[in-house]
Amino acid sequence: MVWKKLGSGNFSDCPNGSRQWIWDVFGECAQDGWDEASVGLGLISIVCFAASTFPQYIKACRTGNMDQALSLWFLLGWIGGDSCNLIGSFLADQLPLQSYTAAYYVLADLLMLALYFHYKFKKRPSLRSTPINSVLLFILGVVCAFPLLRTTGPVAAPREVFRGRTLLSVEPGSKPFTRQEIIGFAIGSVSSALYLLSRLPQIRTNFLRKSTQGVSYSLFALVMLGNTLYGLSVLLKNPEAGQSEGSYLLHHLPWLMGSLGVLLLDTVISIQFLVYRDTATSSERQPLLPS
Repeated sequence: MVWKKLGSGNFSDCPNGSRQWIWDVFGECAQDGWDEASVGLGLISIVCFAASTFPQYIKACRTGNMDQALSLWFLLGWIGGDSCNLIGSFLADQLPLQSYTAAYYVLADLLMLALYFHYKFKKRPSLRSTPINSVLLFILGVVCAFPLLRTTGPVAAPREVFRGRTLLSVEPGSKPFTRQEIIGFAIGSVSSALYLLSRLPQIRTNFLRKSTQGVSYSLFALVMLGNTLYGLSVLLKNPEAGQSEGSYLLHHLPWLMGSLGVLLLDTVISIQFLVYRDTATSSERQPLLPS
């Protein structure tokens, strides 16, 4: 998300017409209809992302072949992207709601990864199951303890002037990157790259199996909807005072590229669901791609 708290400012720093509840919940000035739409779409995108994994949990319990249907590299890439997102949210001193949401994503990914190994070792017991479970528990503990280690960053100055949204602005205003933002930019770039790369193994797995059996399409449909709404929420948000449209987009470029890129690759997976919809879905199907 693109909301950032304004430090010790108060609601009087916002221009007339701002929504009190948005300030109370997010510490953000909704300065006009564009900002309000950005907040609304952002909230809906969070709900989509948060709910996306539940259909896959249900599908895994029903079919029992999650280890065959999903690529391990897909899951690892996804959890890697969400982990970078979690770290970035703390480094950038984001709002508690954003940090807790990022932590939830990592926990949901860990649960999906645990289901993957559960079905894998249930069918093919291995001595490696114990160390893998130990690693998962360690990561779970780190994620749960991470919010307790959060430190408060420097207080940001409240906005002084409200400038309405101007598309394709050519103003000279260019907000420089702070050192902390550069780190966040780098982590955001890594996160976006992991999200993008995670789709390729799953596309390959579906292609080699000639089937999408065991994979819930709702997982990808909700993620596609979430990425679409997230991209719109970023584009609708007003730049900060004195910041040009180009500078604003540059500061959010990694997340926009990751969001739109994943949307494109998820469209490819959607096409695979259509192509393989008439393929036999016998539970006895063996995977063609070794895990």
